[in-house]
Amino acid sequence: MNNTKQIQSTIDTLNYAQRERLLFIEFRLYFLGDVGRQDLMQRFGVAPAVATRDFAQYRELFPDNIHFDNKSKCYVIGKAFSPAFTHSAERVLTALTRGFGEGSVAGSEFLLTCELPKLLNQPSVAILAPITRAIHQQKVVSIDYTSHSSGLSTREIIPFALVNDGLRWHVRAFDRKRQTFLDFVITRILRSDLVEDSPVVSHEQSGADIQWNRIVELDLVPHPNQEHPEIIENDYGMAGGLLHLKLRAAVAGYVLRQWLVDCSAEHKLPGKEYRLWLKNHLALYGVSSAEFAPGYEAPKN
Repeated sequence: MNNTKQIQSTIDTLNYAQRERLLFIEFRLYFLGDVGRQDLMQRFGVAPAVATRDFAQYRELFPDNIHFDNKSKCYVIGKAFSPAFTHSAERVLTALTRGFGEGSVAGSEFLLTCELPKLLNQPSVAILAPITRAIHQQKVVSIDYTSHSSGLSTREIIPFALVNDGLRWHVRAFDRKRQTFLDFVITRILRSDLVEDSPVVSHEQSGADIQWNRIVELDLVPHPNQEHPEIIENDYGMAGGLLHLKLRAAVAGYVLRQWLVDCSAEHKLPGKEYRLWLKNHLALYGVSSAEFAPGYEAPKN
């Protein structure tokens, strides 16, 4: 496309709302093949005149990308289409399967037919809000927490990060009761209240969390029991038959469990569901979350 720098300069002069609307037009063209004024009006709640102006602006900036189809009375993707905006695969799939944005008719609907796995119980917003405020403001939270080992207990924690293991949401925090950093499953928190007048000292802050700050480097390869390793290499985007991951020690075990990685020294887990093997299993030595890694056994002294 000609005048690329000039076009980018024009885009940069647009305000945030205008850019979002032009991005939406391109998103619909790129991934659905068509877009109409009504789509834009429903998504952003703008007047017809504003929608008309947005389409005219997009056509002026990117004439090869968009064509008005007289038969369907909507805009369709141009034959020489070339995306002008960056579209990350993660955001695209979220928009297609969960809706594009919130608070509008169009934003609450699936854009494509999809089937998503059932999620476990979602955290209560009322429980979550004090925790996220504490993370942002670096404050203490008083919680009532249930666990398999100690039942119901009241404790003070200093949270600093949210963690999703693929099944549940956790919060990483310093636990004043046990005087160590732990992961707390948010759905097991029955009460959370911000503690305004309790200072946080240095050993309770994230910088003192060794497991959080330690980065482990893991080498994953197709499991030897798989008949077609080349398929696995393609699925995971491996280079030379190897996928190299860098993960926080605090969460590495969760990832390995979610991915069903055989972490045994001799790749002894027999199930075909184990498509990957952790080649350098010794990298998990001293990793607190390694207890969740399938088949991992710490070396015996």
